[in-house]
Amino acid sequence: MSIQLRERILFRVLQLIVVVNVIAFSNSKPVLNKPDFPCKPPHFDSYPFCNTSLSISTRAKSLISLLTLQEKIQQLSDNASAIPRLGIPAYEWWSESLHGIASNGPGVNFNGTVSSVTSFPQVLVSAASFNRSLWAMYNLGQAGLTFWAPNINIFRDPRWGRGQETPGEDPMVVSAYAVEFVKSFQGENWKSDDGGIGFGFREKRVLKGFGEESDRGDELMLSACCKHLIAYDLEKWGNFSRYSFNAMITEQDTEDTFQPPFRSCIEQGKASCIMCSYNQVNGVPACLRGDLFQKARNEWGFKGYITSDCDAVATIFEYQNYTKTHEDSAAGVLKAGMDINCGTCMLRHTQSAIDKGKVQEKDIDRALLNLFSVQLRLGLFNGDPRKGKYGKLGPDDVCTSEHKKLALDAARQGIVLLKNDKKFLPLNKNAVSSLAIIGPLVNNISQMGGGYTGIPCSPKSLLRGLEAYVSKTHYASGCHDVPCNSDAGFHEAVRIAKKADFVIVVAGLDLTQETEDRDRVSLLLPGQQMSLVTSVARTSKRPVILVLTGGGPLDVSFAEADSQISSILWIGYPGEAGAKALAEIIFGDFNPGGRLPMTWYPESFTKVPMNDMNMRADSSRQYPGRSYRFYTGTQVYGFGHGLSYTNYSYKFLSAPSELTISASLKAGSDKNILQQTGSRLDYVHIDEVTSCTSLRFHVQISVTNAGDVDGSHVVMLFARVPKVSQGTPEKQLIGFDRVHTVAKGSKEISFGVDPCEQLSIANKHGRRILPLGNHVLMVGELRHSLTIETY
Repeated sequence: MSIQLRERILFRVLQLIVVVNVIAFSNSKPVLNKPDFPCKPPHFDSYPFCNTSLSISTRAKSLISLLTLQEKIQQLSDNASAIPRLGIPAYEWWSESLHGIASNGPGVNFNGTVSSVTSFPQVLVSAASFNRSLWAMYNLGQAGLTFWAPNINIFRDPRWGRGQETPGEDPMVVSAYAVEFVKSFQGENWKSDDGGIGFGFREKRVLKGFGEESDRGDELMLSACCKHLIAYDLEKWGNFSRYSFNAMITEQDTEDTFQPPFRSCIEQGKASCIMCSYNQVNGVPACLRGDLFQKARNEWGFKGYITSDCDAVATIFEYQNYTKTHEDSAAGVLKAGMDINCGTCMLRHTQSAIDKGKVQEKDIDRALLNLFSVQLRLGLFNGDPRKGKYGKLGPDDVCTSEHKKLALDAARQGIVLLKNDKKFLPLNKNAVSSLAIIGPLVNNISQMGGGYTGIPCSPKSLLRGLEAYVSKTHYASGCHDVPCNSDAGFHEAVRIAKKADFVIVVAGLDLTQETEDRDRVSLLLPGQQMSLVTSVARTSKRPVILVLTGGGPLDVSFAEADSQISSILWIGYPGEAGAKALAEIIFGDFNPGGRLPMTWYPESFTKVPMNDMNMRADSSRQYPGRSYRFYTGTQVYGFGHGLSYTNYSYKFLSAPSELTISASLKAGSDKNILQQTGSRLDYVHIDEVTSCTSLRFHVQISVTNAGDVDGSHVVMLFARVPKVSQGTPEKQLIGFDRVHTVAKGSKEISFGVDPCEQLSIANKHGRRILPLGNHVLMVGELRHSLTIETY
């Protein structure tokens, strides 16, 4: 599929996501011909908040002024109460849309006109494609217009049960994913296409705020939510629980690991929602971190609402014992700047907190201004949605062939080929007489999507997908289920393996092993799965193909070293089209090009305490660090690992060899802050660089496909900076792109580099510094030196 066609399909899908605007203001069963909505006649003419000619701020303030205190409090929950006297129905803020509309949130249901939606690959698989054009929201459901996605926490520890929901371990990749998701989801990138459904409503794009001067053209198609702020990546490990865990993070790790995705999600993506997490951050519950909320609003330009994770306000008192009463928790989060509580703690205790003088009505009014402003930007108070921009869209626009093709393309591009000895794959589909397929997930479609999944349009099991290529196919589960606590099924698996021409074993993880509220304790295959794989491999005629499922990294060193296991593929949770995608790759109809967005660690890494949040290695306590940027131990597969059916080579066509910068050093900085070697500075602070813009440059690279197969290839540009500060990364990703090349052909690509952003690092105080001296740009095995000096 061409990039142009893919982008048109993506654009069309993004248009179709909003069908439910005509059915979804309440969480009751939707009725297409009688939607419930505010500002029906005669209210449309009666109240200023229904007057679309007024500014968002004026309308929101007008609505707030009409509410009683009790009515205001009733709006502080995800399930906001109706206000019948003003003609305002109830609204459910909580809908989920991680990789397609999910059934997790109460705002989504599949018992109405829309009974299924396209199920795309889990986020980690989509991230493995390293293709920005696939990184966006994809479909629709019966729900509100406020969705609590994306999950942009860093996949810090391989045992984390929700790592599958994230774009991986690299802050640059996670940030890029967040921006693409939010912009497309909220409508920022929309343009008219040839299909005639281009609404062109983004004539003004600069969000100035919710004051009287606000840009009235700043509508939202949907509202996306950056979650979970911040340093949330532990569910339940040992004696630690996400509800009470205190994440101790350094200023350095905050600046260059935990914070960047949220900053990008807000600054560049213009997200209209932030969700604060359950855990404490350096001793303070995340939902009480008013300093983080104010940084988001004042420094990053956040204009939206802040919600708690579900029941996170109650946990401040009940699990963390941080406050003395529920009233203290409700009052504290409001004063910190949080706006809405997923749960009922604020509903039940805010009135009492006001009565006791712990919070004031003005704090509630501030929260309501943020909440109603987002609803107004969504058009929820603009009258009959059937007469609005999206009124003609309906159920026929769900589960279309376009959607299914996009889901298939996403799965194809995200699957990673980890091992392929002697070019065992692809198989010649015309030369395979029989096939044995073994594993507990082979004939199970319920786990194909991973966590936060809806009801798929047309799911197929891995067995059905492979049978489409080889009619003589035999199946055995080997293990009764993924935990694989018995070898009772091994005999049948070995029997069919002995007879088959080729053997595929599917092993790995499902949601019984990793999910929300469940972390792993081991990185090995569950139960006796390893024994199943080796038993089959020992008895098969030819080396076997191992297919790995799940989001969490696995220690499959045994398989990497076993010559009887020729090829290893990671499919993660590939969504409804995963079976077809896998079969196409195995039989050569698609050349794999995915790359791992996460380091795969050995089992010995489980000795590292999961509650240790430090990213940097510390040899004094035998701490190996985390992620490819800081990890110093052995690895099973590295970040960015991924093979192809062809070979690629690179050449730097254009890149500067030196940069000279001008810096205005602050008084005393050369003594107190900057380190010196003689009279030569080792680095300058970014805020002291005279002009970062003037330092930007482009790196042009030629990518050559040296093989006989066309392929879609991910090019990753890394930088290694001088080690002028404690905790300098081993290397860091500064650019990536996915390019299609024909056999024996070449493509030229260009990366824009901003040294102040991409070649800088965080020092131990959390300040960005630009190292001086010899920087190295790296793509594959190729190296290019770049010297940066001051005048």
